[in-house]
Amino acid sequence: MRISTKGDYGVRALIELSHHYGEGPLQSAEIAARQRIPEPYLDQLLTTLRKAGFIRSVRGPQGGHALLRRPEEIRLSDVIGTLEGSLSPVSHLHDEGFQCRAAHEVWHRVEDATRKILDGVTIGDLAKRELEYDRQGGRYVI
Repeated sequence: MRISTKGDYGVRALIELSHHYGEGPLQSAEIAARQRIPEPYLDQLLTTLRKAGFIRSVRGPQGGHALLRRPEEIRLSDVIGTLEGSLSPVSHLHDEGFQCRAAHEVWHRVEDATRKILDGVTIGDLAKRELEYDRQGGRYVI
């Protein structure tokens, strides 16, 4: 499985929103600047995340975006599934008539292992790790 910029940027946006959970909406320009995401692309991702029920959006000068659920309740598997689609390592894994049964079994195991890992990680977990890295000097932010 390969995560595209869509999945990567979407996760980073949710991590940024989790840092401000409970503080009110955060404007997309702030999210874009802090996470180094092009704002027009971010706006598309935020629309997808809103439609999927991860965030709420508020219009106006005091508007912005905020998480609808606690960061600890948002599983990475759900976010990646929303933004990337299937977690399958091959696009035709679930098609009837898969030709190679030996490979089919392996691809199912890869998909199951991937799901298990992503199910065990939340946006809250990633936000905490990011804060730890920042405290340890792991990243420079202006």
